[in-house]
Amino acid sequence: MKIGLIGLGRMGGNIARRLMKAGHEVVAWDRDAAAVEKLTADGAQGASGIADMATKLDSPAIWWVMLPAGGPTEDTIQQICADAKAGDIVIDGGNSFYKDDIRRAKELREKSIEYVDVGTSGGVWGLDRGYCMMIGGSEETVRYLDPIFDTLAPGTGDIVRTPGRVAEKADPRAEKGYIHAGPAGAGHFVKMIHNGIEYGLMQAYAEGFDILKSKNSDKLPEDERFDLNLTDIAEVWRRGSVISSWLLDLTASALAKDEMLEQFSGHVADSGEGQWTIDAAMEEKVPANVLTASLFARYRSRVEHTFGDQVLSAMRFGFGGHTEIPQ
Repeated sequence: MKIGLIGLGRMGGNIARRLMKAGHEVVAWDRDAAAVEKLTADGAQGASGIADMATKLDSPAIWWVMLPAGGPTEDTIQQICADAKAGDIVIDGGNSFYKDDIRRAKELREKSIEYVDVGTSGGVWGLDRGYCMMIGGSEETVRYLDPIFDTLAPGTGDIVRTPGRVAEKADPRAEKGYIHAGPAGAGHFVKMIHNGIEYGLMQAYAEGFDILKSKNSDKLPEDERFDLNLTDIAEVWRRGSVISSWLLDLTASALAKDEMLEQFSGHVADSGEGQWTIDAAMEEKVPANVLTASLFARYRSRVEHTFGDQVLSAMRFGFGGHTEIPQ
């Protein structure tokens, strides 16, 4: 299939490369001309802008927007609508707020343009590992785009099948690493909750390693102090422990390079999904104690930093390339 991809940042560029490796055609544009030039060297067809991209896409045109949520995505989709034709498909693969997706889908439907929201997880590792995707949109459109999603997904790999899952009754796409979650907005809603859970998991690791590091504190009786090797603890927990995970793998890697994590400031940012998750919990009147506390811990990190905050920074850099360097 031919895809117009707008936004060639940390994830967009690698999404394009994974598609091209599987034989799909990519028409690429980014405000950074150097990013376009780099991708064209890898086999993409460059575009000078959205209007130019429209002349290079098939019918129906498939537009994939991979930009920060909010203004950049909103403005770009409006620009696409000026050049798109009836039957074209607009995909938002970023981290947009799901209520914006619902509104956009209605607006685009009035112009006979299909809208699909794709919550995309995989960070800077997606080119090799694939992307876990949670997709919202009409069944017909999502099925039409399946060759794209199947290419980007991790595939079944060597993960053991879930006991009790009956393949004949289940959607096979889930085992490949992507799902059709529901109508427009459902994909980003599921991804939003995914990111909220991510906050909680990361905070648990951060606090645990902070407690381990502080066991050598002079505030404790001398015979109760332990000088613990955090690198070895992270490593042993990766191997057979019930708390093993990719986040722990990234933590172990960061600690192996520098046990004190001095390259990380501990000023932990949030990209919005954590707050949106708490907002959803409040609307639904569902208690979310851990997720709320983990979000507030990030706010606190911007005032005073702990070693746990540096662990958070290290994990964010590991999976997403988010840089929080000491000033």
